[in-house]
Amino acid sequence: MKKINIYIISAFIFGLSACNDSYLERYPLSELAPENYFLTAAELENYTNAFYSELPDALAIHYNTPNQADDEARNTLAAEIQGTRETPSSGSGWNWEELRQINFYLANSHKSQDESARLQYDGIARFFRAYFYFEKVVRFGDVPWYDTVLEMDDEGLLKARDSRKLVFDKILEDIDFAIAHCNQTKSGQRITKWTALAFKSRFCLFEGTFRKYHGLGDWEEILREGASAAEELINSGMYAIYKSTADKAYHELFIAEDAITSEVILSRQYSAAIPFVHSANFYILSASYGRPGMQKSAVNSYLMKDGTRFTDIENYSTMQFYEETQNRDPRLSQTIRTPGYTRIGRTEVLVPDFATSVTGYQYIKYVLAPSYDAGQSTNDMPIIRYAEVLLNFAEAKAELGTLTQSDIDKSIRLIRERVDMPNMNLAQANTNPDPYLLAEYPNVTKGTNLGVILEIRRERRVELIKEGLRYRDLMRWKEGARLAKPFYGMYFPGPGEYDLDRNGTLDLVIYERTSPTRRPGVQYQRLGELVLENGNRGGRIVNLPDIIKTWRENRDYLYAIPTQELQLNPNLVQNPGWDSSGT
Repeated sequence: MKKINIYIISAFIFGLSACNDSYLERYPLSELAPENYFLTAAELENYTNAFYSELPDALAIHYNTPNQADDEARNTLAAEIQGTRETPSSGSGWNWEELRQINFYLANSHKSQDESARLQYDGIARFFRAYFYFEKVVRFGDVPWYDTVLEMDDEGLLKARDSRKLVFDKILEDIDFAIAHCNQTKSGQRITKWTALAFKSRFCLFEGTFRKYHGLGDWEEILREGASAAEELINSGMYAIYKSTADKAYHELFIAEDAITSEVILSRQYSAAIPFVHSANFYILSASYGRPGMQKSAVNSYLMKDGTRFTDIENYSTMQFYEETQNRDPRLSQTIRTPGYTRIGRTEVLVPDFATSVTGYQYIKYVLAPSYDAGQSTNDMPIIRYAEVLLNFAEAKAELGTLTQSDIDKSIRLIRERVDMPNMNLAQANTNPDPYLLAEYPNVTKGTNLGVILEIRRERRVELIKEGLRYRDLMRWKEGARLAKPFYGMYFPGPGEYDLDRNGTLDLVIYERTSPTRRPGVQYQRLGELVLENGNRGGRIVNLPDIIKTWRENRDYLYAIPTQELQLNPNLVQNPGWDSSGT
């Protein structure tokens, strides 16, 4: 039976506060009489347990952020992808309640005489302050830095925004304190030294590359800090890439009831016993919740099994489903339904279901047995894992121009060995950059490491797909314009009958005008409802062809500050390109 950690219960109760009026009437933690609290290790632990609710849940990880960017198509589009965001009047992430709780704790924890416990839980609090502010910098850029508790009439509430560079320096101070003082005992649910190192590698990679590609300067030292944090974690030997068999190991990471902590550094824990469950099965397999499907460009990114490039094959763009899924990187068949797929606990071979996937490339990542389809999934959800740290290390060094084959051997090679894929070759990647990836990422246009940077981006997309990171990757690389391009699915030569998995049984009929006589077990899609690029002359499935998407380079990499906040604090200045009046 799954062991339940106390922070899960704390987070669950904390979450109730948003929808339970009676809970809102309870005495707030910040109003505790500090002279009577923060005295023992148990009280420090109990208070800091509430901070864990700041971490993303299953909905954010596998479904939103926002809507998995250009990896995924759905029958609805996030405003960020459609280009329809407007300046909000309030909310939109410009809130500071969680920060006040953290600063309140740090202002009072010194009352404990247990120095060891105080430093440990101060480390956790400062980790969460770093995490809080990282989220704010990613969203808004410049934000006001607060490290004390402010009251309603405090003049500090009306301060101007501090520069993102100053704020990020403060983030580094906090995360370094956490690294120095958090518990070194490995845990899949608690913040430890190792968790802090892993997140430092994430924070620094984002900020360093954002500054580099957006021309903000001062990026090199940030990337060196990130690479150093990743390398310290690598050299510690605390984590390893999980392995079983090449055809199962990757998939097993995401369907495990209990997070596989040899690789998963931090996870959101779920259990039917509380109950604290999520709905991954429902979101992925329901015909009424977006019908998510992997995009064609993501499918194209997977290498062949021998390490060669799929997009070097002459007719790759017009291959049908069966041909394009043969002899590919095994992670493809462990992420979407490919020929021969069966559900967990079943023997029936299933093809993609077009009623629940708009592209035909139907996800299986996170999907459990059919008994969980009603929204009661209990598999733990990885928040950060060792594979990401290895990728952070390789990318930071590649961007700095210091990456060596030895660095690749202790990072990318380990990830690929899980699925028996050949190692990445630094010299070969730089000598012969992939023209397909060059077109995908036009901002990577110079430097001796151009080819390997592109290959690391490929590896990151394949390894971390549907883990909530893709949108931010595009933001830091200054590749937001990719979101305005059409989203495509499977290729079909036109209307007709299709045996998708080539097992001799009809699976799909695409028809024009009048529906043919229905046969059991066969899917029917009318041309026009299922849109092909060239109509009855075939082509790739086009997702939402009538929606014109836009991306504004001078605006959309940051979010707008709500107009209400601008009115309350005249020292705040709106982000570039966004309206300040709310019209």
